[in-house]
Amino acid sequence: MSKQKNNEVLKYNEPACAGAGDYLIPLIKLQPVEEKRLNKYGRMRRAFLQEQKPMIFDDLVLTEQLFPHLYEVQEIAEKRVEVIMAGLLEKNPAPDREIDAMTWVRHMNLLKAMAEEVVMAEVIYCE
Repeated sequence: MSKQKNNEVLKYNEPACAGAGDYLIPLIKLQPVEEKRLNKYGRMRRAFLQEQKPMIFDDLVLTEQLFPHLYEVQEIAEKRVEVIMAGLLEKNPAPDREIDAMTWVRHMNLLKAMAEEVVMAEVIYCE
C-alpha cells in the first residue's frame, strides 16, 4: 500500500518536477513581461537589489514582480527628477541660453545632477 502511495505522489509531482539523477528539479515557467526597456533608474535599482538586498531581489524574481517593481521605480524616479528640476529652476533661474550657451548648459547639468542625487537617495537606494 505504501508503494502505491509513493507512486501516486511521484505521479502527482511529475509534471511540476524534472528528475536529474537523485534530485527533483522544479519546472518553473515565467509569465511573459512587458516589452519596455529599463532606463538608467531601473537598471540602477536592479543593481542595488542584486548587490545590497539579494533576498529581496530573489523574492521579486521568484514571484515575478521584479520587472513591474523596476518599471514602477523608474517611472517614479523620472517624475521626481522633473519636479525637482522645476523647483530648482524656479529658485535658480538659468542664464540666457542665446547669450552664453555654455554657461546655460553648465547650469542645467548642475541642476540635473542635484535632482538625480536626491532621487537616488530617496527612490533608488532606499530600503
